[in-house]
Amino acid sequence: MSMHFANIAEQAAADGGISNEEILEMRRAGWADGKMSRAEAQAIFAAQHATTNPSPQWSDFFVEAIQQYVLEGSEPRGYASEDEAQWLIAQVKADGRVCSMTELELLTRIIEKAQNVPDALKAFVLEVLEDEVMNGTGPTRDGGELSETHVSEAECSLIRRVIFGSAGDRPAAVSRSEAEMLFRIKDATEHSANAPEFKRLFVQGVGNYLMGFSAPSGQISRERQMELDAFVADNKASVGGFMGKMAMASPNVFGVIFGKRDAGASREEQVSEHAEITGTEKDWLDAQIELNGKIDAYDQALLDFLAEESDRR
Repeated sequence: MSMHFANIAEQAAADGGISNEEILEMRRAGWADGKMSRAEAQAIFAAQHATTNPSPQWSDFFVEAIQQYVLEGSEPRGYASEDEAQWLIAQVKADGRVCSMTELELLTRIIEKAQNVPDALKAFVLEVLEDEVMNGTGPTRDGGELSETHVSEAECSLIRRVIFGSAGDRPAAVSRSEAEMLFRIKDATEHSANAPEFKRLFVQGVGNYLMGFSAPSGQISRERQMELDAFVADNKASVGGFMGKMAMASPNVFGVIFGKRDAGASREEQVSEHAEITGTEKDWLDAQIELNGKIDAYDQALLDFLAEESDRR
């Protein structure tokens, strides 16, 4: 980190406010070498914690800079390593306060944009999101406000971005932990003046978990991506060697490719299979509904949706 960048960040933290001129100087100094270092990212977080009323310009810069460090700071790009994930979690927790609106936007953006992130970060983001929806107040970065008395339209937007984010528990689909979060929020706010969007989100989210299809190949680990990148970068690798490794890793692969073996269920068949609610899923749904001691309006809307979708198939 250059002394110039350090001085700007230190002065901004001391002032408790960051001017547009200081943001421009930090942008120029921070990306002088084309990337954001940990020391620079740490200094930006320190300035964020010291800022009492961040401007939209600062929030935009903060989110962009920390996202760039976490997802682009090491290879493969688009992934967060275990170390980077733990660093990010520690930084968000560092000031001992509930996550700020700017930090909430950062966490949401990372889940939304990353190829994949460690499970610990996914769990942390869900925990922060649920707490903010239930207890947070104040304006969000993408319009609207958080409310501690009901689920607002802005909060629905944040939930949707996280549970359907590419780096979520189940990329482009809803996982069990995310569906259970929707049930907890619903049970806690059932009698509140929730935005109409929340009932739609609840039905769509839980319905997606129970009936939605998510390809196993929709998300690969950072470690596997590093292996693939290393192979592509190895100009000494031969086609024969590659095919041999494929055969050892997946003995049936050639039969599938050349038609000598059954290639398995088609995508349409897989989608249809996932749409069938299993006994285990039904038990899970019954248990979630019983937690509230009754079938409320949200539960009934969900049950009607599931019945209608089942009749169509």
